[in-house]
Amino acid sequence: MIEWSDEEVMVRDAVRDWIGKEVRPHLDALDSGELPPYGIIRGLYSTFGMDELARSSFRARIEKEKAATAEGPGGETDAPAQSRAGDGGAAFRMLPIVELCRVSPGLVTAMGVSLGLAAGTIMKRGTIEQKERWALDLLTLDKIGAWAITEPDSGSDAFGGMKSTARRDGDGYVLNGSKTFITNGPDADTIVFYAKLDDGRDARDREILTFVLDSGMPGLEQSRPLRKMGCHSSPTGELFLTDVKAGPDRLLDSGGGSGRESARQNFVTERAGVAAMALGVIEECLQLSVEYAKTRIAWSKPIGDYQLIQLKLAKMEVARLNVQNLVFRHVEMEKAGRTPTLAEASAMKLYSAQAASEVAMEAVQLFGGNGYMAEYRVEQLARDAKAFQIYAGTDELQITHIARDLLSR
Repeated sequence: MIEWSDEEVMVRDAVRDWIGKEVRPHLDALDSGELPPYGIIRGLYSTFGMDELARSSFRARIEKEKAATAEGPGGETDAPAQSRAGDGGAAFRMLPIVELCRVSPGLVTAMGVSLGLAAGTIMKRGTIEQKERWALDLLTLDKIGAWAITEPDSGSDAFGGMKSTARRDGDGYVLNGSKTFITNGPDADTIVFYAKLDDGRDARDREILTFVLDSGMPGLEQSRPLRKMGCHSSPTGELFLTDVKAGPDRLLDSGGGSGRESARQNFVTERAGVAAMALGVIEECLQLSVEYAKTRIAWSKPIGDYQLIQLKLAKMEVARLNVQNLVFRHVEMEKAGRTPTLAEASAMKLYSAQAASEVAMEAVQLFGGNGYMAEYRVEQLARDAKAFQIYAGTDELQITHIARDLLSR
């Protein structure tokens, strides 16, 4: 794949037009946090029929799983990679991500966590009953989800430093602990929550369990949005759990393995998706920079005539091509039914996140004093792009994961 197909370009242009009418006029309200992102995201889904497509796909998958269950051991399964192989759907999922990130990356962060991480975890690890109870409403965006793993003292050591506990209580559990930097945390209806089983073993060796919680459960507190550097259109908050009772119906484990494996699977999905987000930021910054270089006059000629400015634009174009090729590679892998390895997904995330942040900061520099002003949108994109190097694992963590995965082969 070396370019978008004609059909994909039509979809891209339709999404781009919709964003121009429904998102760009509200950028100030989104960036100030005055306007929540969820109405806009739902508008995208309803306008392009993505909610109805999600419903029909969900029903087909559940019927298939019920039939496989009825057949008993050896019945057909529906692994995520297999179910998407050969359908070319990755391109149509990534195009809205790219286009939204040209304008407001926080919208994609809010949407991606709800769909990819919260709903995705339930679809991978849940029983049929759990999927019907929680996942469908998340997949259609009728409800908003959060994925709660990060804690105040854990940072990149998400598993080892986890202090949230799940203590057995009859056939259920009692949950205690806190989470921070949780995307959609203040507004989430459904929360996928990770905690360590309190069984007396050393804390770092304890089994990690995954639960589904509902907003409003006794003992569950969701904070107000935290103030942060960028991605203001994506509310981020804290969660506090005090003796929250979770029945066995809230425990996700049907996928086999532990909560650690559940989280690792999501890391691969999340990190690969950052490449599409980065591409949107790079494309927008490059377009704005080219337009500015043509019209900004210094010493009686456009600044684009100066070699230093040309060097900045050339480097931006190199970054755009490289990140676009990573996105195209991911699309082709999905068509072939392949899932990126941890090293591949981490490498994609590491390079594309750095490229987006560097391009955005170069755009600010190219604009000079204007680039530091909120009126010229590169200022917002530079703040937003920095988050790519932090969430879904910092740059430093990506390096470790790449190397360890390579050395383990």
